[in-house]
Amino acid sequence: MRVVEDLGADILNERADELIDQMRQVRRPRLFIISGPSGVGKDAVIERMREAHPDFHYVVTATTRRRRPGEIDGIHYYFMTEAEFVAQHEQDGFLEAAIVYGNWYGVPKGRIRAAFQSGKSVVVKVDVQGSATIRQAIPDSVLIFLVPPSMSELLGRLRSRKTDDPDVLMQRLSTATRELAAAKSFDYVVFNESDQLDDTVNQISAIIVAESSRMEQHEITV
Repeated sequence: MRVVEDLGADILNERADELIDQMRQVRRPRLFIISGPSGVGKDAVIERMREAHPDFHYVVTATTRRRRPGEIDGIHYYFMTEAEFVAQHEQDGFLEAAIVYGNWYGVPKGRIRAAFQSGKSVVVKVDVQGSATIRQAIPDSVLIFLVPPSMSELLGRLRSRKTDDPDVLMQRLSTATRELAAAKSFDYVVFNESDQLDDTVNQISAIIVAESSRMEQHEITV
């Protein structure tokens, strides 16, 4: 009887281990989109996320705008001429691309594809318009909307850049109001409160853990 019981337990354990292995194999690389109004702090959030999740791939956006002081090509953006950008765009080289405030911005496809092939989840920083385009192309992407503490705080952050003339500044604020209204189309909203960057990233990390633990996950193709 003991031999039969032991044999039965071994069979049950083997079946249980198979189920556990199947659950492990459910996990797929995920695509996380960080978006929000201009000046909300997307760059600072991404920089801190690099420290918290170094195993992720962080896509660098291409742009034709001028490089700001302190920005490094290939780190903050890929700075391109308009001719270079348009040529790559015509070759279907971007997951999404659009003209924003008079300059081209685009998310390179190739680096996302390579990251997925290596088993890495991907984080992309784009504007609200770009988020909608990516969601249409990749329905399983996870959209996270960063919210400023207030519009007066957002205005202060934009002014502190000292890179925009008054007309552009007002245009950014007007666009931000429309973008806030679009937050309901996102999966999550995270408030990026002043001087609480770690709390913001912790909230995003919790979202990442939850989304990575979903039972139903699909392979993403780019």
